[in-house]
Amino acid sequence: MTAKVFIDGEVGTTGLQIRARLEPREDITLISLPEEQRKSRLARLSAFAEADVAILCLPDAAVHEIKPDLDAQPCRVIDASTAHRVDPDWAYGFAEMSPEARERIASAKYVSNPGCYPTGAIGLIRPLVAAGLLPADAALTINAISGYTGGGKSLIAEFEEGTASGSFVYATGQAHKHLPEMQVHSGLEKRPIFVPSVGQFAQGMIVQVPWHGAPGFAAEALETLAAHYDGSPFVSVVERAALGDRIDPRRLNDTNRMELTVDGDPETGATVLIAVLDNLGKGASGAAVQNLNIMLGLDETLGL
Repeated sequence: MTAKVFIDGEVGTTGLQIRARLEPREDITLISLPEEQRKSRLARLSAFAEADVAILCLPDAAVHEIKPDLDAQPCRVIDASTAHRVDPDWAYGFAEMSPEARERIASAKYVSNPGCYPTGAIGLIRPLVAAGLLPADAALTINAISGYTGGGKSLIAEFEEGTASGSFVYATGQAHKHLPEMQVHSGLEKRPIFVPSVGQFAQGMIVQVPWHGAPGFAAEALETLAAHYDGSPFVSVVERAALGDRIDPRRLNDTNRMELTVDGDPETGATVLIAVLDNLGKGASGAAVQNLNIMLGLDETLGL
């Protein structure tokens, strides 16, 4: 028996990538609306009613608008927006975060897909806070670079049309929409300082978290991360040398994988925690498909 899936917003960057991952699968039937009906509330409600799972690839405001209608529908929901990522009534869709996270995703009606930057940041920070290596009240900074596809249609058009001036840093005012979920799901008491940037490449991402720990902190952090993610099909903890002298943010493009490593001076404790992932893969569409598989009780690696 196949599961019926409706991608509301299937023509956007994330929606298109989710559809491409699901189309070849014989265990999934995709529900699709004609172009002229994609904004029709009645047509969308009909698709929700038919679907086993709906995946929302919509702006936050559109998600909030449709939420009352979804409450009355039997379908389960994966939301790719930022609308519900710190809402306790929604399961946060980062399965590797903890055994409890995976269990909650499996049974939830509502799952909020994580952001791309937070996936790297939380993946690095949360296990270390849980183990007591990083204090919950740590004043952390998070520095990251993403491919321009993370900025949506308008930014993609700037780069592809040649009107973008090059790589840039942005959102330095500390009001980036990913900051709340970084703090909440990392287990931090203080909101970190986050400095994102966009590179002159389409997709890929590196997230870095500097920390000045005690001598030997880097080795202990690497060991703790390795223990936490042991057996994970998608999150690998590797020695720094495995990433090469120059870490390429594109190294995991078109996958649902994330690589974590730790580097620094063992004598002084000056350390950098590093995550590499595809902002469109583990940071968006890949994570959505992984969550879909978990919700349907399937092997979570299907289609990935």
